[in-house]
Amino acid sequence: MENKNIFKPAIVIGASLIISFIIFSLAFYNSRISTDAISVTGSASKEVVSDNAKFSGDFSRIVKISNLKSGYDQMASDLKLVKSFLKEQGIDDKDVTISPVSMMENYNYKNDFQTEKEYTLRQQLEISSKNVEKITALAQATQALINKGVIFSTNQVEYYYTKLPELRVSLLSDAIKDAQARASKMVESTGKKIGNLKSAASGVVQVLSANSLEVSDYGAYDTSKINKNVMVTVRASFGIK
Repeated sequence: MENKNIFKPAIVIGASLIISFIIFSLAFYNSRISTDAISVTGSASKEVVSDNAKFSGDFSRIVKISNLKSGYDQMASDLKLVKSFLKEQGIDDKDVTISPVSMMENYNYKNDFQTEKEYTLRQQLEISSKNVEKITALAQATQALINKGVIFSTNQVEYYYTKLPELRVSLLSDAIKDAQARASKMVESTGKKIGNLKSAASGVVQVLSANSLEVSDYGAYDTSKINKNVMVTVRASFGIK
C-alpha cells in the first residue's frame, strides 16, 4: 500500500516533464517557422481614363389637386422638350431610361385645412454611355432646357472604368513583385535570400481620383473625376533561405 503511494508522485512528475517537453518543443518549432518566413505588404497602381459615364436628372411641376390633369399635360410637354434636347446633343435613345411620372403630396406647414392640396409631379431620367465626352458636354448644356421653361435638375455626372476586373488581376501580379522586392531588401542585411512565395492575400481595391491619397479600409471608388488611379495591395509571405 505504501509502495503505491510512493509511485503516484513519481508518475505525476514524469507526466509533467513529458508535457513540458512537448510544449517547449512546439514553441521552439513555431519560433523556427517564424524565422524561416517573412510577411510584407506590396502595392501596385495604374492611372486610367473612365470609359463609361452616367448622367441623371429630373424635371418637375407643382400643381394643385384641382389642376392635376393640366399638370400631367405640362409634364408631357416638358418630356417632349427633354427628348428633343437629348436628340440635339446626339444622345442615343438606347442609352436613355425615363421613369414614369411620380406624384407626391406637398406638406402643409401652416396646417391650414382650407388651403387646397398641392402635389409635386416628377419624372426622372438616366443616361449611361461609353461616350464620356458627350455625357460631360450634355451635363453642361442643360441650361438650354431651363431657358425653355422646363424645371430641370441634374445630379453630378458619375464616371466609371468598366475594365476594372481585368486590371485588378494584372495589378495583383505587380503587387506581389513589389512585395518580393521589399522582402528582399529587408533580409539583405542578414546575408539571406528570399525563397518561394508561401501565401498571399489581396487587399481591397482603391479607385481614386488622380493624385488623390484618400484610401479607405473598406475600399474606395471615386466617380467624380474622369481620370482615376487604381491601386491594389497584397499581403505576401515568402520563405527565407
